[in-house]
Amino acid sequence: MRKSAFAIRAFNVETSRAMDVASDPRIGLMRLLWWQESIDKIFSNKLIEHPVAQALSSVISEHKVSKIWLKRSVEARIKDAQREVTDIQETVEDLERYAEDTVSTILYSTLQSGGISSTVADHAASHIGKASGLLLLLKSLPYHANRNSCLPYIPLKVAEKHGLLVNEGGKYGIRVDSREGLCNAVFEIASVANAHLKKARELKVPVEARAVLLPAVAAQVTLDTLSRVQFDVFDSRLTRGILGIPPLWFQLKLKWCSWREKY
Repeated sequence: MRKSAFAIRAFNVETSRAMDVASDPRIGLMRLLWWQESIDKIFSNKLIEHPVAQALSSVISEHKVSKIWLKRSVEARIKDAQREVTDIQETVEDLERYAEDTVSTILYSTLQSGGISSTVADHAASHIGKASGLLLLLKSLPYHANRNSCLPYIPLKVAEKHGLLVNEGGKYGIRVDSREGLCNAVFEIASVANAHLKKARELKVPVEARAVLLPAVAAQVTLDTLSRVQFDVFDSRLTRGILGIPPLWFQLKLKWCSWREKY
């Protein structure tokens, strides 16, 4: 399964970073559209001269990986990339939907590549994907604040609740100068992520599926670090080491959970 997991993970890295590494958003969008077309070609057994695409093609030819999950992941990122900077999600549920479309789908594909067919495992993957996706969006807030002077992943309803919503000429925006309000908003969203992790851990997942669900460990580390910095996403401690903790300590956490068959 390791070979398959690496290939699917590499595909996820390629698509998740497409907009960030591009100097022009249009170029990033073109990359995502290229991947959307490439998935169709891969499932049609057409050769693509790209190392990640070739690795993904090899996995798909050897295992029963559903096309729908990979397509859904890219299409969600394309839709997000096509949003205007000032377009803000309405609710936390909208963020959860995006998290499932972009992260849970990768876990579903990895389970499939390992020949693991379990409704319980899929249910856990859904919760872990939502938790991980929400936390990734929170971690990205400083990047967007510095690049575009906006906070696109604080939903309107959450922003309004915590006094962050501003109306400028009929267009809504999120205040970046209220640190207390922002910390409270981040706490609310992080609490939803924490609830998803708890639900995932309450499920009796087959032993063979638990290694695929280890991203839950990274999500928990992120939550713990956010808690230490009082949910201030601009605190520099969040960027130290891996998710705010020393790399060796993070690796030990992963090894310990893997050895105990926990996630």
